[in-house]
Amino acid sequence: MLENMNKTELSQLGEFGLIKHLTEKIELLNESSIKGVGDDAAIIDNNNLQTVVSTDMLVEGIHFDLTYVPLKHLGYKAVTVNLSDIYAMNAQPKQILVSIALSSRFPIEAIEELYNGIYLACKNYNVDVVGGDTTSSKSGLIINITAIGQVEKGKAVYRNTAQEKDLLVVSGDLGGAYLGLQVLEREKEVYQTNPNMQPDLEGCDYILERQLKPEPRADIIQLLKTLEVHPTSMIDVSDGLASEILHLCNQSEVGCQLYEEKIPIDPTAVQKAVEFNLNPTVAALSGGEDYELLFTIPMSDFEKVKGNPNLTIIGHITNKDSGVNLIANGGAQIPLKAQGWDAFLKNKEENS
Repeated sequence: MLENMNKTELSQLGEFGLIKHLTEKIELLNESSIKGVGDDAAIIDNNNLQTVVSTDMLVEGIHFDLTYVPLKHLGYKAVTVNLSDIYAMNAQPKQILVSIALSSRFPIEAIEELYNGIYLACKNYNVDVVGGDTTSSKSGLIINITAIGQVEKGKAVYRNTAQEKDLLVVSGDLGGAYLGLQVLEREKEVYQTNPNMQPDLEGCDYILERQLKPEPRADIIQLLKTLEVHPTSMIDVSDGLASEILHLCNQSEVGCQLYEEKIPIDPTAVQKAVEFNLNPTVAALSGGEDYELLFTIPMSDFEKVKGNPNLTIIGHITNKDSGVNLIANGGAQIPLKAQGWDAFLKNKEENS
């Protein structure tokens, strides 16, 4: 976690001293942030825009492993995965609230490293920290981020508004984050067997970054605006492509045809999938944590997105009775199932 550094015990500052230490250099970047850290509550002026709010919790041992996750990366990721939810509503994030629970095993310097990642993400995405909370924990580190955004009235995009004959589109590529996790877990096992072994991470930069430092697709929201494309529905890919497609279809009461040959997978991810004896398509469908945007658009917008290197048309929406299906490379039609991330199921399996 921290090597060869002076370590200051949390007890030397106390809760309120820690809050002051971590927040005293915050500068508000958005005009809508009227009052931030330092009072009983933040004040935000949205000028008649609609407010979008999302929250997410990361728990040590469930969502992250400090054996291989640097604290600065963890802070960055804690913010960006929340911002991804705001972008998935076609909104712009403006503020976040940060709450952490931590044990005495974390010195002040470790928490500073965590917050350095938080503040870097905020700087990169022009977001203000306007509040939060700290408390003690007997079960490791817990981070909760609440993200607040703005969207013009009538411009928000929901999960339940996909229409029959819409095209299904995804940004970027899929499966990389999951395969990055497989590399990290493999090297953790090697380290536990022989702490003198150096990790073998050669050629894995891209997929490791996808796992440790995901970037929400703010650029896609701007791209769609430039292309004059307004999605009919949208969701971010956090739990795997299959799960997200099923969310859209179930809430919109429609079916879908997803074409395996169209699913974008980076060559590095394909190579690592083969090394781990995994099907790259399965990694893309079930892996999760890619934080790409999955959305539907009217067929009339086909020419606007066709050939764009940032977007891939991977299927189309059908009537509900047709079901939600994967059209495999060989032409077989396979009902799509959600096998992505589920913290409760994972916890149950580990304790059974």
